[in-house]
Formats: sequence, structure tokens, C-alpha cells
Amino acid sequence: MPSLITIFRDLPDPRSGNAQRHDLLDLLTIALVASVCGAETCVDFAEFAGDREPLLREFLRLENGLPSQDTFSRVFRLLDPQAFGRAFEAFLSDLGAGGPGVVAIDGKTLRRSFDRAAGRSALHVVTAFGAEARVSLGQRAVAEGQNEITAARALLARLALDGALVTGDAIHAQAETAQLVLERGGDYLFALKGNRPAMLAEVARFFADPPGPLEAFETTDANHGRIETRHHRVTHSVDWLFGDRAEPGAPAMPGLATLACVTASRNGGPPATRYYLSSARLTPEAFARAIRSHWAIENSLHWVLDVTFDEDRARNRTDNGPENLAILRRLTLNLLRTARPNLPISRKRKRSAWSDDFARSIIGQMR
Repeated sequence: MPSLITIFRDLPDPRSGNAQRHDLLDLLTIALVASVCGAETCVDFAEFAGDREPLLREFLRLENGLPSQDTFSRVFRLLDPQAFGRAFEAFLSDLGAGGPGVVAIDGKTLRRSFDRAAGRSALHVVTAFGAEARVSLGQRAVAEGQNEITAARALLARLALDGALVTGDAIHAQAETAQLVLERGGDYLFALKGNRPAMLAEVARFFADPPGPLEAFETTDANHGRIETRHHRVTHSVDWLFGDRAEPGAPAMPGLATLACVTASRNGGPPATRYYLSSARLTPEAFARAIRSHWAIENSLHWVLDVTFDEDRARNRTDNGPENLAILRRLTLNLLRTARPNLPISRKRKRSAWSDDFARSIIGQMR
């Protein structure tokens, strides 16, 4: 398995002495294959290894037999999540899943990862998601005393964003985050909401009474028994927004090139309008595609992790365990996404559990 050996060989082993009886690469590979086949916990990983030992020995030596559930638990508790995350990103690059397009950033809380006895809140992680390829590009946990903004910046600083359009909610509409995206070679498209009240008021006033006709694009969707109409408008006249007029004392958004808004109504109900800031010169059509693509992180990542991987009920709470297992789940999902793309994720996990031949077609990407 040259790809995994190359990528994981420099991953520091947090164990010492007799605790290193089982090779770290073997442990991580077993956990990954087990997760592909439907395993969720360290107990599952150990039981999977016992039941599917012949399959695992096709590509692992397992010189000291099979690891126990305590061994898996110890490794994931102690493993450095930042180092594991970097290996995850390198493995993604090795799969060739990167590339330009919409990169959505958003946070997610693992609700059952809190630990009342230790006084620890539930783990909150920020993920960068490639909307076109539908794969996770990286993950960063929100450290104690920090917030989603700083975690997103730390994550973006590790990603190659050449040609990408980074989308995010209004919490990320910060000058420092925007500058980081530009320095990494990308453009940004951030929502504008009440956390920047003066700028929001100015932009809303502009679109309510524009000085002239604006480029526009309208879409109509009929899904789930409802009809939704969206009216998209953009302007590249942004110079008036700089300085103290829009938001006195606040830093201007660097590279700002487009202001945009979308007005949506469902089944003829009252319209709702949302506003956006972007460094890319977007047409109304490109703006419409981008904001729809952003929601892929909810529909194709967060929803799948909760429904198919049961992440919202994962109860691992100790040390680095919750964060490392969250990384493992995203790596597993990437593998499942890129293999046999015409089948649903849940079905691929079931068939991998039932059939060694089918499992080989998924885990063959790791070789």
C-alpha cells in the first residue's frame, strides 16, 4: 500500500515502549477499512478485525496479531489531531480530489462529545468542503478559548486555494479572513448579515433603490411539494462602500469586486432577501450557482455524517479521541465518494460489510 505508507509513515506515534506492539499504520488502516464497512467505534474496529482478518492480511502484516478495542481507543486518544489532519489532507491530494471550484467552509458541533465530569464542551469542528467533488478538503477543531473564525483561518492557511471560490456564512465576512483567502490564490463569497449592521444597512439600501438597472437572473425550483423562486442581482459598483460611509472604523473588505443579493419566496409567500460580498466579478448566473453550491456542505457532508455515520450521537469524549475520529469519518466518506460514484454512500457501506470483493473495490484506492 505505497500511498498510505508514504503518507502515514512520518505520522508521529504517541505511544512508547510495549504500547507500540501494534504498528501505527496497521491500526489506522484497520480503523479506516472498518469505517468503510460500517464500523463506528473502537469496539467495532476490534470486532471487525477479528471477523475480517483474512481480508486485512491481504495488505497488512499484523506481525503481533490483532489489536484490541483498548489499543484503538488509546491510539485515537493520544494521536496528534493536527498531524493526523495533515496526513488526511495529503491523502486527499494523493487521490487527486482537489482542484478549483467552490470551497464551502462551515462549522459543526458533535453534540455527544461533551464531558461534564471534565468540564469540556462538545467538540466544534470547521470543515472545508469541495462542493463539486463533494469531498472534505480539511478539518480544524475550535480550540478552547477560540472560535469558528480563528479555526477557519487556521484551516484555510493550510489549503491551496488557487482558482477556488471560498464561500461562508456572515461570521467569516471579516477583512482578515478575506485577505487570507486572496493570499492563498482564491476568491471569497461571504454572506452579509447583522454582525456588520452598518454595512448591511448600506447594501440593503442600495439594492432597494439602485441608481440604475442591475444584472439579474431568476430561477424557479419545484421540490418536496413547494415552489421556490429566487431573484439574483449583482453590481460591480463597490467604490462607494469603502471608507467610513458604510461602517465607520471597520476595515474594508480587501479586493471587494461584487455586491450581490438574492430574494427568495416559497409558494408565493413573503420574500426573504440575503446579501453577499465577493472578491470575484460574478455574473448573476455564477452567483446563483455559487450560493447553491455552498449548501452542499450541509446536504452532502453534515447530513450524511449524521444519518449514515451517526456522528451526532458519537459518544467518544476523552482527550483527542473525538477530533481524530471525526477526521477518520471524513476520510472514510471521501473514499466512499470517489469509488463507485453511482451508488449511495449507505449502500456502499452495507455492501462493503457484506462482500470482500466489494470492499476491495473501495479500499483499492488506498494502495
